[in-house]
Amino acid sequence: MEALHVASNDTLRLYPDPGSDALRDEIAALHGVTRDQVFVGNGSDEVLAHVFHALLKHDAPILFPDVTYSFYPVYCGLYEIEYKTIPLDSDFNLDVEDYFQLNGGVIFPNPNAPTGMALPLEKIDRLLQRNRDSVVVLDEAYVDFGAESAVSLVNDYDNVLIVRTLSKSYALAGLRVGYAVGNADLIDGLQRVKDSFNSYPLGRLAQVGALAAVQDQAYLSELCARIAQTRNILVSDLERLGFEVLPSTANFVFARHPLYSGEQWGGLLRERNIIVRHFKQPARIVPFIRITIGTAMQCQTLIKALSVLIASSSTT
Repeated sequence: MEALHVASNDTLRLYPDPGSDALRDEIAALHGVTRDQVFVGNGSDEVLAHVFHALLKHDAPILFPDVTYSFYPVYCGLYEIEYKTIPLDSDFNLDVEDYFQLNGGVIFPNPNAPTGMALPLEKIDRLLQRNRDSVVVLDEAYVDFGAESAVSLVNDYDNVLIVRTLSKSYALAGLRVGYAVGNADLIDGLQRVKDSFNSYPLGRLAQVGALAAVQDQAYLSELCARIAQTRNILVSDLERLGFEVLPSTANFVFARHPLYSGEQWGGLLRERNIIVRHFKQPARIVPFIRITIGTAMQCQTLIKALSVLIASSSTT
């Protein structure tokens, strides 16, 4: 906030740095790469849109899980890209061997959304080894909350692209800043597509705020550790109430209870001014609700409401 306040001066009449060079240099230093291996955009959704437009091939279907980020099929429709969904196993794990087939690219969140489950680095390494002729995109929007980033593999494989956002762990959704890290040729492809639309991807305040945030890794670590601790407490409380909770390394949990469907839980909690997310498809996640990790007090409010609902159902 201090950096944004200082930057809110007469310089706002000027156009921002078209290359976001200071921010890209800081991100590069953070991840042990060079500036030409970093691309920035207005949130990771814009970065992903350019990825689908520029990097994924059209001569074979791209692959992603059947339970995953809902925008992937939207991008495929927008850019007329054929895709194939690969079912997660019965425990909602991603089996990398399912992706050892002809494809025009592979993309999935790690941790996955909405399950919160993550692949370990050694499995990602195997996936990259078997897909050297395709771009493998790892959407690491939630990685800071406890999963292992694959950014360390960027200099080992020229076919991997890591997409990150400052909207989740950095809590800067209002700035709309996302970025990608990968081989310089992949980044150049993204840059060419971006420049054909808009040569000024990030505003001046977005660049300043993002730079200050990336520089403060100590605060980020403290914040993520606090969220992880709250998540662990919430999981224990939910399990005590009879919920099945998938193992999460994100800032949310995915849970179900035999008493009600996800939609029913969502409606009952909404009546109590508590918002959780439920899904109407695919069918096997209909029983689940996705619960974002709030403050400790907010989580306790949720648990109290769930306790009352469960207790009242047993007396009717």
